[in-house]
This record gives sequence, structure tokens and C-alpha cells, in this order.
Amino acid sequence: MATVAAVIASTHHPFYYRASTSTGADRPPFADEWVAKIEAFRETLTKARPDILVMVGSDHFHQLWLDNMPQFLVGKAPYFDANWYNEEREFGLPRMTLPGEERLSAHILRNGLDAGFDLAFSNELRIDHSITCPIITLRPDADLPIVPIYTNIFAPPLPRPQRFVELGRTIRQLVESWPDDKRVAIIGTGHLSLELGGPRQFGAHGPDPEFDRKAVEWIASGDIEGCLAEVTLDSLHLPGNATHGFMDFMLMMGVAGAGAKADHVDSLDLFHTMEAYFTWYPSGVPE
Repeated sequence: MATVAAVIASTHHPFYYRASTSTGADRPPFADEWVAKIEAFRETLTKARPDILVMVGSDHFHQLWLDNMPQFLVGKAPYFDANWYNEEREFGLPRMTLPGEERLSAHILRNGLDAGFDLAFSNELRIDHSITCPIITLRPDADLPIVPIYTNIFAPPLPRPQRFVELGRTIRQLVESWPDDKRVAIIGTGHLSLELGGPRQFGAHGPDPEFDRKAVEWIASGDIEGCLAEVTLDSLHLPGNATHGFMDFMLMMGVAGAGAKADHVDSLDLFHTMEAYFTWYPSGVPE
């Protein structure tokens, strides 16, 4: 059976690549601290010695649009083209081609359907920075096969937070039931409080520092019940108009398990958002 070697949750700031590779006057003053935090975070994945990455993210209206919006989708292809023109133009992100793991995709799809999730699938999925940014930060060689799983956090009606937690638990069970003897890291990326295009987008901190503080505490301590008691589809409008991306963090809390305390917790308060990084080792911290 497959082993869940690591569970990892993070934000996916698209400016990291440009900030970390800029030099001279173009290098932002916070870049060195950011790079140091990412390098420590990257080591948590390297220590887990994964063979495959299951990547949870959300399409930013690049490939999925209002004419056909699945709530949860599994990518099922031998390769995935990655990043879009606007991501190259605005963030300096490179075009990428990432290998897929079709057998694990098929296993998750078939057994996820049998577990009560009406999963969509795509044999021609092209992915964006919600998945490529954590590849750049955690595995810049991009040498491991991936299984991308997309969630709908943008286009109402959205699944409720509880459903994200339930899907996280199911993904963990499905990976552990896969008969191949592989080490799998499950990686998901979302947002803390976030405002896009609104009056709170470019503040000194994220739009709701109190929400961010509570969110980091919920995630780090595995307090799923406390989180669900406060977080609803309606309440997520208050910390910022794009804060529904926090439900992908809740999905990863479901993967890690109720009460699971993260083995690595770090954050960085940038000028308009808080970055946050978490790693759990279900079988204990690797030597």
C-alpha cells in the first residue's frame, strides 16, 4: 500500500518567483527573509522522500469558466502543461511541463466516486500557479509525477467548508488504499484573508490580521471543529473578498486529521497578505 509521507499546506503567492530571482535594485527588501523561510519549508518535503505529489489547488478562471464549473476535479493525464500567458506577463512565471501519475489519478477518481464524491475529471487539464507555485517553492526541479486536484473556491454556488474537510479525509484514505508501494506527499494551497481588487487589497498587512491569527492557530493545532464552528460560506466574505480560498486549507486539515499538530509551522506577513506554511508527518518526523 502507498504511504502518506507528508501532508503540506501553504499559500501560493505568484510573486515569489520574481522576488526570489531578482537582483540589485529590483530585489524587494523582504526577498531574503522570504527565501530563507521557503528553503526551510522545502526541506520538510525533501526529508519525506516522496515519489509522487498529490497537488490540491484551484483554477483562477484560466481553464474552468462559468460555462462548465466542476466543484472538484481530478487531472488524469501523462503530462500537464502549466502556467498561462498572463502569469508569465504579470508574475514572470515560467512555462512548465509536469509529469502525471495516471494510475493514482484513476484510483482516486474511481474510488472517490464510490465514496460519494461526484468528481469531474480532465484528460487535457492545463494548470496554473495554484499548483506551479508550490512546485517552484517545494520541488523546483519539478521532477516528480503529480496528481492535480482542483476545487471550486471562486464561482458560487460553492461547496460548504465541511465538504472540503470531508474531501480531505477521503483523499487521505484513497491514497493510503492505493496498492502501489510508493511514498506520496499530499500538498494543498489556499489563502488566508485576501482581498483582490477591493479597497483592502494593498494594506500594510492582510485585510484581516485577526482572522489570519486564528486561521494559523486552527491549522497548526488541527482544530477542525473549532474552525468549522466559526467558518461558513457567509463568514468568509468578511475577512476579504477572496478569502474563500481558505477552504483549501480546511481540506488539508481534513487530510492531516482532527487534532493533528503540524510538525512545521511558519508564516510571513507581507504588505497585503500573510504567507503561511505547514507540514505534518503522519508516520513521524523522518530521520
